[in-house]
Amino acid sequence: MDYKQTKGNEIKGSLEISVSYNEEEYEGEIEKWNEVLIHGSPEGLKSLAKLLIEIAELNQENVDDEYLPVGAREHYYLRPGFELSRSSVGVIVGRLDAKGTRAFHEGYIPK
Repeated sequence: MDYKQTKGNEIKGSLEISVSYNEEEYEGEIEKWNEVLIHGSPEGLKSLAKLLIEIAELNQENVDDEYLPVGAREHYYLRPGFELSRSSVGVIVGRLDAKGTRAFHEGYIPK
């Protein structure tokens, strides 16, 4: 696989990624939670899936350090009004494992 086969407008079709802020009262306690909502046309969802597979299958070790230095992680930024609908929030889709070390970022908490 060539490095970064897609450049700009990675998402075809229609795709919206938004955040839902929720609040509910139950027995006098207020519970708050957020949900990320991903909705798209068939073409938009398939395009996102293709991008995710591309990131997952990339061998970061084979990418020249000029483009992806040791310790960096492959990622794409999906922008409202460009790759995403204007009603979306900006999203970064990327790898957890860093090139050269395979380490996850410090804030990662496993399930």
